[in-house]
Amino acid sequence: MIEAKGLSKTVETASGQIEILQAIDLKINAGETIAILGASGSGKTTLLGLLAGLDTPTQGSVHINDKNITDMNEEQRAQLRAEKIGFVFQSFQLIPAFNAIENTSLPLDLAGKKIDEEHVISLLKQVDLGHRLDHTPRQLSGGEQQRVAIARAFVTQPEYLFADEPTGNLDKKTGQKVMDLLFELNEQQQSTLILVTHDEHLANRCQRQLVLDEGRWVQP
Repeated sequence: MIEAKGLSKTVETASGQIEILQAIDLKINAGETIAILGASGSGKTTLLGLLAGLDTPTQGSVHINDKNITDMNEEQRAQLRAEKIGFVFQSFQLIPAFNAIENTSLPLDLAGKKIDEEHVISLLKQVDLGHRLDHTPRQLSGGEQQRVAIARAFVTQPEYLFADEPTGNLDKKTGQKVMDLLFELNEQQQSTLILVTHDEHLANRCQRQLVLDEGRWVQP
């Protein structure tokens, strides 16, 4: 389970402080699929980063499996992410010099785990990239890059999967295919899925939809 209590995030700017999130409470049960909706600037991506341990709050706490990750140092959070968390970024975040196999294998390498190339190739085949194994990102389309990113997110069989606007840089047809693959793999691996999206159709595929507006819940 993931639980956020009184989660707030404030940043300093040249014109003063900006409150991005204000007193957010949230419980996410194991196996749930949750969509976080809201306009640009509502705090969705910031919240996702806090829940995944990629950022720390100004106030409040995040617990993952009853462990307070807010009290952890960056090394401890990185270890927890390596063991428990997969992340799909809107901008793909692939290593330009790595081919599809190497990019997909990266979380295993960073976690100090043995790389099972057969497993990696099997995942890439599941996302219809069996013919692109040796291709680097510049040789792949946007949809193909996002499919590599999805395979990478699932390669460690994470307990929790976070996805930040995973179809935001894709056309409608490609985005639909990518989301079908994301939900298919998530169901196979029984992960807890938390995604940020502007797409209400995509959100409706999740068990629960939550809406942020200016850093606060519209519907808790």
